Amino acid sequence: MRIPVFARVLVGYLFIILMLSAASLFAFSDAFHDLYQQTLFDDLKSLAFTLQGSVAQSIERGNPESLDGIVKRLGKQLRTRITVIDPKGIVLADSDENPRAMENHRNRPEVSEALEGRIGRSTRFSSTTNQESVYVAIPLGAEGATKGVLRVSLFLRESRFPPGLTGRMLRIGLLLSFLALIAAFLISRSISQPIKDLTAASERLAAGDFDTRVFLQRNDEFRALADTFNSMSREIKTAFEGLNRQRAELKSIIDSLKEGLIVINKRGEIVYCNESLKSIIGRESIAEGELYWEALGQPQFMELVEKARSNRINPLEEVEIDGKAFLCSATGVKSEDEIVLVLHDITSMKELERIKRDLVSSVSHELRTPLTSIKGFAETLEEEVDEKNRHYVEIIQRNTDRLINIVRDLLLLSQMEEAGAEIEVEQVDLKGLAEQTMRIFDGQAKEKGLGLKLEIEPDLPAIPADPFKIEQILINLLDNAIKYTDRGEVRLVLHRQDRSVVIEVRDTGIGIPKSKVSRIFERFYVVDKSRSRKTGGTGLGLSIVKHIVLLHGGEITVRSEPGQGSTFLVRLPL
Repeated sequence: MRIPVFARVLVGYLFIILMLSAASLFAFSDAFHDLYQQTLFDDLKSLAFTLQGSVAQSIERGNPESLDGIVKRLGKQLRTRITVIDPKGIVLADSDENPRAMENHRNRPEVSEALEGRIGRSTRFSSTTNQESVYVAIPLGAEGATKGVLRVSLFLRESRFPPGLTGRMLRIGLLLSFLALIAAFLISRSISQPIKDLTAASERLAAGDFDTRVFLQRNDEFRALADTFNSMSREIKTAFEGLNRQRAELKSIIDSLKEGLIVINKRGEIVYCNESLKSIIGRESIAEGELYWEALGQPQFMELVEKARSNRINPLEEVEIDGKAFLCSATGVKSEDEIVLVLHDITSMKELERIKRDLVSSVSHELRTPLTSIKGFAETLEEEVDEKNRHYVEIIQRNTDRLINIVRDLLLLSQMEEAGAEIEVEQVDLKGLAEQTMRIFDGQAKEKGLGLKLEIEPDLPAIPADPFKIEQILINLLDNAIKYTDRGEVRLVLHRQDRSVVIEVRDTGIGIPKSKVSRIFERFYVVDKSRSRKTGGTGLGLSIVKHIVLLHGGEITVRSEPGQGSTFLVRLPL
């Protein structure tokens, strides 16, 4: 249960007031009782000295009955018990009791002190009257000769406050308590009211009212707290306005993007999407909280999202929507556990690629016939020209062969780049294929004085692949290795690694500079142009190798140092 600060402070003050009032009343009562008892002792002592002379004379007359009568009369008049005791402790007279029936009083404390010549006093329970009484005893006699003891006493029940004093004390106590309660109420309110004001202001601030301010007409810690609150409110307002501006600018930028963008939370609900995405999927509105697979309607998106959630870095997927091609990327936002999908329109790029492929294919097809004719006529001319002009015919033949190789490689590359390009998969024995391919290059290696070695891991498993295209990989890699190696050896190594088979082609050739390694798989790119022209290279071999590897779901990498040779590694899944 929530207890307000005002109630807590007020109850605390009330408790303190009651405790102080009770303690004050108890201390005052106790002090008054002690004062009153001391006054009572003094009064009794004065009374005893007043009666001392008459009682002493009565004792000298030696008439006990007369003495007892006088004592009873005086006790009744004075409303005080009076007792006369001889030096032996025998009671001679008593104002309230029969002295003959009373016991010896010599051992009473006040009587013992009086018999020794001092004024005796005590407060105790009387066995004679069965009541607690106050006693004062004085010696009777002169010049040290004690003739007896005069004792006067009063019952404690009679030693009460003066009439009306208790009522006045209670009234004064209640008045002071009431005034203290009013003061406690005012103090409690002065403490709780600033807290209430600050609490109310905090609630308004939390609700979005950043113009909330608290002004206190006081100069204490609450004033400092209010000033701090006002400063914080201004800072929050400034920060929130800046955040709103940035948010509006960001929304404007995102909405102006041609790329479609959608943000998905961990439950698969749409958090945000821009206008371009709505235009792409053909919907005028997408509600926040709608499930993304219902809004997008493409199974590829679900695969992308799952890949992004499994911590794959920016997975990509081509998606076709209404006849248009889009490249969709998925990025995970770990702090929010959200996925951001971005759709890039690559329709024009795909169309351009298609046109380029068609152009390359058409041009290659058209060039094959005239190049074949040129080669035939060059061969005819070679038989008829004299030695002086034969050199020119050889140049024509060499360049014609190079053009024919380029056209052949371009046609092959164009076929592999076509959408939906297929491979004829069967179980390929890499050992037999490698041995057959190595025999093709025996003569070329011997001409250059190179060692040609084959290393195959025992029990190497067959792989599901297109044997013709795997053979093209081996031929292109070995051909490149021999062309760019002048001394040393070329080694083909086949071995198993995890769930894949690795094809390694190692050479001790010229190597590849680090600045050029990233470009060697580009079309028509050659590391050493003069050597390429001399050997008749087309610059398409590695590009063809890369496409074949990708068609098989593998990967190709290269390690190379200038002057130390190169190693090409092809990993093909089992």
